[in-house]
Amino acid sequence: QVQLVESGGGLVQPGGSLRLSCAAFGFTFSNYAMSWYRQAPGKERELVARISAVGGSVSYADSVKGRFTISRDNVKKTIYLQMNSLKPEDTAVYYCKVVAFTSWGQGTQVTVSS
Repeated sequence: QVQLVESGGGLVQPGGSLRLSCAAFGFTFSNYAMSWYRQAPGKERELVARISAVGGSVSYADSVKGRFTISRDNVKKTIYLQMNSLKPEDTAVYYCKVVAFTSWGQGTQVTVSS
């Protein structure tokens, strides 16, 4: 059974940084592309970043390009989202997802506020 556990969220001031982690269980992690999504209050869930199975290909939403970096460790079966220069509009619940599957983790809250 696919299980995804996100962590690393919190409250940070504008301009600050956070690093999110997503630990994966129940499938052959290194075979699958992974992604980060976010959902702000009152808005639809949106794709933030995506990384290929071996990590050689990444892509980002225009709103986070140059500020966020997605990476993965196939030994630890974990993906990461390094978020720099955070803005209030980055406030959301962040979720990781296996690109090929429909299940979601519980998410981790990121709040950017002074």
